[in-house]
Amino acid sequence: MATQIDPAERLLNLLIALVNTHGRMTKEQVRTSVAGYADAPSDEAFERMFERDKDTLRELGIPLVTVTDAGHGDDFGYRVDLDAYALPAIDLTSAELGVLTLAAQTWQDRTMRGDTARALTKLRAVGQAPGADELVTGLAPRVRSGGTVFAPLLDAAQARQVVRITYRAANTGEVRQRRVEPWQLIARRGGWVLIGWDQDRAAPRSFRLSRIEGSVRTLGEPGAFPAPAPEQVERAMAAWRDGPSRIATLALLPERAEATRVRAVEAPPDARDWASDPVAGPLVAGRDVVHVVYRSEWELAEELVGYGDAVLVLDPPEVRDHVLALLTQAVALAPEEQGERRG
Repeated sequence: MATQIDPAERLLNLLIALVNTHGRMTKEQVRTSVAGYADAPSDEAFERMFERDKDTLRELGIPLVTVTDAGHGDDFGYRVDLDAYALPAIDLTSAELGVLTLAAQTWQDRTMRGDTARALTKLRAVGQAPGADELVTGLAPRVRSGGTVFAPLLDAAQARQVVRITYRAANTGEVRQRRVEPWQLIARRGGWVLIGWDQDRAAPRSFRLSRIEGSVRTLGEPGAFPAPAPEQVERAMAAWRDGPSRIATLALLPERAEATRVRAVEAPPDARDWASDPVAGPLVAGRDVVHVVYRSEWELAEELVGYGDAVLVLDPPEVRDHVLALLTQAVALAPEEQGERRG
């Protein structure tokens, strides 16, 4: 016995047929040529099925029109009004396409990179913006991939399903399991952050995805908790805004680390002359010394470590220590990961 076609697939088949028909399609043509309608066990069942699908298309805003035969006024047919259904021509300025390019470059995660690249290619083909790439060169912020935990956390947040994660604390380095009601995934200062309710601490918390170890496990059924109130989300996000602002001094290779370079601020009045320092002088030779504002040592370190040797942290020592610790961890993990790939 042939497998019955899903109603949603049947509806899509009908839309495709009515869009591509020459002139019109009668009910009989729909029943015999559109996949899914042959499943109707009787004429009455087909009538109900077809009328329901027509109503659904119109509710979706698709301009379905009825066409009568010139010689037989009672012979009805149907088609989609292509003039009303077609989208208007896209006419983007260089600035508008530049903003879209900047937004696409912000997302570095593999789950969306291909889709955004294809979309931009199509927009460039119809838009009059030959210099759009030049408008955003060096301005696109780096948002690192959320890794393998991004997709399951996004699904859990949409399904309102509790998750269990293994999390490494930023300040202490302690690794422990946490049960979290995931609320939102947000991009903050170069990485992805999970905002949610920590069941173990009975309080809203934020978790940087780069500090989640292993896989994400779902607990219980979907719909296990209600959507958070706006004030709850605000409290969870407060940690990303609170705290005193400080200034770090970095030495950047020319034309490297552009996303960090564009955040540079004026040197403080008591800034040190690193070029004349007997120890640091040789290190900064050929590099640009810049100053950037930060709030958290480990957060800035996680941003800078992705640039490798393009960035040297001159001050403060705490940020430099965090960078060195991250690099040490990466070196320690490298042989193990290479062994796994060989196996």
